[in-house]
Amino acid sequence: MNHRFQLVDVFSDQAFMGNPVAVVFDADNLATDVLQQITRWLNLSETVFLLAPTTSDADYRVRIFTLDREMPFAGHPTLGCCHAWLAAGGVPRRANRIIQECGAGLVAIRQGERALAFAAPPLIRSGPVTEAELENIIQVLRIKRSQVVDAHWADNGPGWVVVLLESAEDVLAVEPAPGPFARVDIGIVGPYVAENNGDGKPEFELRAFFTDHHGRLTEDPVTGSLNASTAQWLLATGRARAPYMASQGTRLGRAGRIHISQDGDGSIWVGGDTTTLFTGSCTI
Repeated sequence: MNHRFQLVDVFSDQAFMGNPVAVVFDADNLATDVLQQITRWLNLSETVFLLAPTTSDADYRVRIFTLDREMPFAGHPTLGCCHAWLAAGGVPRRANRIIQECGAGLVAIRQGERALAFAAPPLIRSGPVTEAELENIIQVLRIKRSQVVDAHWADNGPGWVVVLLESAEDVLAVEPAPGPFARVDIGIVGPYVAENNGDGKPEFELRAFFTDHHGRLTEDPVTGSLNASTAQWLLATGRARAPYMASQGTRLGRAGRIHISQDGDGSIWVGGDTTTLFTGSCTI
């Protein structure tokens, strides 16, 4: 059977400078082990499979896979999949609002003038990390305890713990150990100097590290889920004010730009540019 696919670049307005995601259409007839096999063969950080929704509240359903597991939610696949669905002729049931069904439930996505944005899902784990947990994180990142301003669980599905450093420059200077490690999902964030903000410049720099299926530490170019949960933490603690823009992928030669906004009811939205770079079909 032929399945359409798109390769979408997410979170950058420059081609090949964001985070790619593969979107495979009409995957309802494919078994879970086949979805995992396809994901490993494509060898991208995530591959998304589009299916018919199981509820009338949703426009479509997705299953999101990394190289070693299925995830209930991920950010850049959410925006990339929505972009692909719209580009293929998908028509939302509500004007300027798309509802995605995924393992984490229903996720709202809205269409702005130039970009898509998803509503940050609720955290499934929050709160401070223990000193033992922090010691392990410090060893992975190869930083000093004195460099850590704060650390907090900010898990909305993938398992993130977020470490706040003094500055964006400190974030960019981190040289983590290669591993092997047991599974870790670590985000680090630091602010840029205030007088350098504004005029389209980022206010925060983020980096995301996770272990692959071999236990090796990998850096993700641009991470929507991490930016969502980090925004929830930074805004709740008064360390950031919405709207703001964050950058990610700098150390990898990418130009990720993530736009954070907040509604009057407190809802946080995570947005960015999306571009289809390749289209085709595959026989499975």
